[in-house]
Amino acid sequence: MDHLKFYIDGAWVDPAVPATLDVVNPATEAAFARISLGSKQDVDRAVDAARRAFDTYSETSVDQRLDYLRRIIEGFRARLPELARMMTLEMGAPITFSTERQATVALFHFEEALRVLADFPFEEKMGSGILRREPIGVCGLITPWNWPLNQVASKVAPAIATGCTVVLKPSEIAPLSAMLFAEIVHEAGLPAGVFNLVNGDGPTVGEAIAAHPGIDMVSFTGSTGAGVRVAKLAADTVKRVAQELGGKSANIILPDVDMKAAVMAGVHACNTNAGQNCQSPTRMLIPREQRDVAYAAAREAIASIRLGDPLSPASTMGPLVSQAQYDKVQALIQAGIDDGATLVAGGLGRPDGLEHGYYVRPTVFGDVTPQMRIAREEIFGPVLSILCYDTEDEAVAIANDTPFGLAGFVQCTDLQRARKVASRIRAGRVYLNGAPFDRSLPFGGYKQSGNGREFGVFGFEEYLEVKAIVGYPM
Repeated sequence: MDHLKFYIDGAWVDPAVPATLDVVNPATEAAFARISLGSKQDVDRAVDAARRAFDTYSETSVDQRLDYLRRIIEGFRARLPELARMMTLEMGAPITFSTERQATVALFHFEEALRVLADFPFEEKMGSGILRREPIGVCGLITPWNWPLNQVASKVAPAIATGCTVVLKPSEIAPLSAMLFAEIVHEAGLPAGVFNLVNGDGPTVGEAIAAHPGIDMVSFTGSTGAGVRVAKLAADTVKRVAQELGGKSANIILPDVDMKAAVMAGVHACNTNAGQNCQSPTRMLIPREQRDVAYAAAREAIASIRLGDPLSPASTMGPLVSQAQYDKVQALIQAGIDDGATLVAGGLGRPDGLEHGYYVRPTVFGDVTPQMRIAREEIFGPVLSILCYDTEDEAVAIANDTPFGLAGFVQCTDLQRARKVASRIRAGRVYLNGAPFDRSLPFGGYKQSGNGREFGVFGFEEYLEVKAIVGYPM
């Protein structure tokens, strides 16, 4: 499957300079598609289209933008199975997970943007004048491969809902679902130039977007290192930068819970999407006296994971996304062994019977100390570190002993106690007792996990400027 054009100014166009990249199926290690890699010239063309479109699109009515969102939602629902299958092929998520989570959660963002837009107060009286919220302008959106469509939707939906225009660079590793989404946008009748897509790598297209003087805001999701680079490039033009970066989330399990059930749930949460989640609870904190119970429960949970062909509904875990990611995870598993952690389950190498594909063995380490690499670095694979604590204060201190602050997790039968512990965790989102995803609540990080927020009204407001008109009382 060749997808060699970019979507710019309402049409599929050839790249300025021909250059192609294979898209590899991580389950087979074989290329199954090709895309073009863009250049600075392609970014310039997309930004020019977005700037022209902004002049008129920013003045559209709320009703008109609601209509565009409804059309996108309708097209998304119609093509959801196709979108899900494409994500399975390009990044390896099992087909059931791609359908029920990857694609469906992406759809949620458009439904949420529709809900927020319908009642959003773009103007309100304040003091002796009016407070206006206006679209920020042209938005450069740079998205990752691990939730390829979810992250596209979490940025595109509020951007176009607020009246902004967009230049999107999806991950070159998993770009095809975003290209299908571009077809949905086109069929929805969004005006030419409002949504533009340029494929390419980070050092070329990503950096051109971050530095471009014609872009008013850049929203980036990815590694902390890449986020630092984006922010430095954006600084010269003083554009707004919103970032959702890495994580090393702690899961504090307090002594009053059913330890076996809590540990098993925590293991499965860590292994969701093959552990390729920025907010995965990769550090499990347990009472020291419950060590043996926790390890036995972790082994039982790992044994229930069904690795295999991601296109099979029987598989609950697929491969990692690439050879580079496989190598990184193997190196960190080796680091855990070298640092003296106890290997509770899993380990080095591929799972039995899976000789092809970037599959790794879901792994649990015990007796981990906060100084070990596996306790400090974001692994981005199915690797869990279990740390023991003696007091609640010690557990909170360990949880906060990290440069990251994206998410936290607390398990406790006493909700008031759980809330007190959650309030002490330095993270942008804390889940109590396995609470499910909530698209209306803000998502984003403290510290080196980023700045700004996504989802719901907080994500909506990221794409708005605030203007005061003084001396015009309503």
